[in-house]
Amino acid sequence: MPKIYVLHENDAWVEPLRAAFDERGLSYEEWFLDRGVVDLREPPPEGVFYNRMSASSHTRNHRFGPEYTAAVLAWLERHGRHLFNAGRALQLEVSKVAQYAALNAHGIRTPATVAAVGRDTVVEAAGRIEPPFITKHNRAGKGIGVRLFHDHDALARYVMSDEFEPAVDGITLIQDYIEAPEPFITRVEFIGGRFFYAVRVDTSQGFELCPADACRIPGEDAFCPAAEDEKLPGLFRIVSPGDGPDADLVARYQRFLADNQIHIAGIEYIIDHDGVVWTYDVNTNTNYNSVAETAAGQFGMRAIAEYLGRELVASRPAGLSV
Repeated sequence: MPKIYVLHENDAWVEPLRAAFDERGLSYEEWFLDRGVVDLREPPPEGVFYNRMSASSHTRNHRFGPEYTAAVLAWLERHGRHLFNAGRALQLEVSKVAQYAALNAHGIRTPATVAAVGRDTVVEAAGRIEPPFITKHNRAGKGIGVRLFHDHDALARYVMSDEFEPAVDGITLIQDYIEAPEPFITRVEFIGGRFFYAVRVDTSQGFELCPADACRIPGEDAFCPAAEDEKLPGLFRIVSPGDGPDADLVARYQRFLADNQIHIAGIEYIIDHDGVVWTYDVNTNTNYNSVAETAAGQFGMRAIAEYLGRELVASRPAGLSV
């Protein structure tokens, strides 16, 4: 019997989705893709497949999760299965360079960025960006490798020291630091390739106001919208349409998502002193903050469950039930 398959490597991030499936009586199965076997001689099961593999999987000792997921997705695509966040989405999830190139192709402005491999090369490449600038990892998540520098000498000392944190794929990014007049960034959520809501993230508790996943908030998943901290209430607030992205930016985001086979994602941007919008991250395994959602009466995981449930029904031959 066809069902919904969720491909992931982090149980905690899937808990609210499980609850949403159960509430709706949807048939589903999880594939935990930190290791496994793909037999290319056999066809995959029937159903719809939702990829939630994360760029930060290596921080949870799932070093080859993305590579294994790429193999699974190729197998599913070969057999024409209904995929949500397919192979191209995974390519963008694990490479900010690929993200920026794809965003730029749709007229979406990203911060000036130089990519470098090797410590000496990182120092040399930084000379192409005027300070202040930040470093970040190409395959990252959770703000891994994000540091702010106010001069090139400070960067050189860091890179040549034991403190230097190499990227898991070897690629370090040097990126223009975008200073915002107000301490917040905006994350725009899309489900089924369509705008769902925008959430404003208060960064006054230590976020460095840089175009990054996270900078100074302590804790492994502190910037993850799913994380909650009683000491930091109200950091996430779902905003009214008039306080979020304008219609043109939403339209550009939607075209970008459609052209890159991304169905469910969060896209983050920051606004500088001149009112210019800079997009700096695309997260294809997006999570949601329950406190903000309860206050707004909008629930992302429930919407995903409903969306995948409709797609499951549409994919089945007439006469079969969910």
